[in-house]
Amino acid sequence: MSVPARFPRGITNSAATGPMRMLPIPDPSSIHVWFDDFDDFAAAQWIITTTEAGAGSATEAVGNEDGGVLVITNDAADNDNDFFQWSGTDASGAVESFKFASGKKLWFKARLKISDATQSDFVIGLQITDTSPLAVTDGVYLMKDDGDANLDCYVTKDSTSTTSVAASTLSDDTYAVLGFYYNGVDAVEFYKDGVEIASLATTNLPDDEELTISFGIQNGEAVAKVLSLDYILVAKER
Repeated sequence: MSVPARFPRGITNSAATGPMRMLPIPDPSSIHVWFDDFDDFAAAQWIITTTEAGAGSATEAVGNEDGGVLVITNDAADNDNDFFQWSGTDASGAVESFKFASGKKLWFKARLKISDATQSDFVIGLQITDTSPLAVTDGVYLMKDDGDANLDCYVTKDSTSTTSVAASTLSDDTYAVLGFYYNGVDAVEFYKDGVEIASLATTNLPDDEELTISFGIQNGEAVAKVLSLDYILVAKER
C-alpha cells in the first residue's frame, strides 16, 4: 500500500470568505448526500408495493455478505414483484427529496445483481411516487425488461421519454455497478461498471417536481427471482 497524502492543515472547498472559510475539511453542506450500504434494513423506511400470487410472500432481509446487502426474493408466481420507494422513518408516504435543477450536478450509483438476467424485470433510479415503477410518468432510471438481458436507460417527464434501449447487458447472478450523472446543463450520462453506456439529452428531464429513490424486481416466469442490492448513493449540488 502506498503512503497516503497528508494534509495536516486540512483541505477545503469553502469560499475564502464566510463562516466556513477556515473549516479544515470539505464543507458537507455543499452537497445533499443519501447513502445506504444495507448493513441493516427497516421495512418501515420504505413504501413497499408487492404483488405475490404464489402460495408464499416476498421476503426482504440483510444477507450474510461482505459489505452489506439487501436480498429481495419474490414468491414463485409469474409477475410477482416487490418495489421500494424511500419513506424516511414511518412508511406514511414516499419522501421525494431530490429534484433535477439547472446548474446543479446530480449523481446516482448502485451496486446490484439479479438472479436471472433474462426472465425478470427490474428498475432502479429516481422516480416520482408511483406504485408501478416499471411504467412511471417521471424519473431518471435504468430498467431491464422481461425476456432479454438488455439494460435500458430512461429520462422521462410527463410520460414522454428519451431513451437508450439495450445500452448494455446484464448477466445472471453477477454484480454490476450502475449509475448516472446529470451535468447540470444538457445531458444525463449513464454508466455500467464505470464505463459510459449512454448519454441522453435533457429534453424530457423531470425538472418540475421532486423525486424519490426507487427500485424493485418482478418475475418474468413462475419462478422466484432475487435482487441483491449492495448499496445506493445519491448526491446533488445545493
